[in-house]
Amino acid sequence: MSGVMKRMGMIFRAKANKALDRAEDPRETLDYSYQKQLELLQKVRRGVADVATSRKRLELQLNQLQSQSSKLEDQGRKALSLGREDLAREALSRRASLQQQVTDLETQHQTLQGEEEKLTLAAQRLQAKVDAFRTKKETIKATYTAAQAQTRIAESFSGISEEMSDVGMAIQRAEDKTAQLQARAGAIDELLASGALDDQSGLAKDDIQTELDRLSGGTDVELELQRMKAELMGGGANGKQAIEGGTAAPQDQAPQQSPRFDKQ
Repeated sequence: MSGVMKRMGMIFRAKANKALDRAEDPRETLDYSYQKQLELLQKVRRGVADVATSRKRLELQLNQLQSQSSKLEDQGRKALSLGREDLAREALSRRASLQQQVTDLETQHQTLQGEEEKLTLAAQRLQAKVDAFRTKKETIKATYTAAQAQTRIAESFSGISEEMSDVGMAIQRAEDKTAQLQARAGAIDELLASGALDDQSGLAKDDIQTELDRLSGGTDVELELQRMKAELMGGGANGKQAIEGGTAAPQDQAPQQSPRFDKQ
């Protein structure tokens, strides 16, 4: 049972793979891959923008801290000039605390700046890769389309394409049906002529009438032939009348004598 199930699974996968091959269009696959690369490039660009935004925010914070540090330094000097050493010490203490924050922010700024440069370089490389893929994609699509058109033209000329095969089969069926009808018509004509079939229209002649017509036609020909012979022999009208009467008058026949009665 395990072997049967394994074999069935293999057959199913093979048929599914074949069906997918027929349904797959390489041009659509290339367009989909190009779209995915564009989406990845867009994500990288958004990452670069996010890092640049964070870097800019750190720069603003650094500027604020440095401004505060400068202000505290000025306050310390002014307090010291006024004899307020305690105020000067407090201002310098706060300035030292701000200076530590400035140092930490500068370290983060350098890190973000390095990440930004890396992401910018990666985005540039990815952009170049996407551009190259787009050029190659369009070239492959154009080549595939041309090859597909050539294949269809060749199949049409050779008659092996699906459309031309259907047309050829239709023509063959029409020719076969025409030949069958012609053969059937010829067979019916022969059967009617031989009398094997009766003509229901009443136009056909029976065998007796056909034989009478044949004999009558032959008699007319014989009479015409005798008339022509008589004319050639100079028989004139008598010969023609004799021929039309069906008997030939003898040329050397003596005139008939009247009966003679002896006088008493």
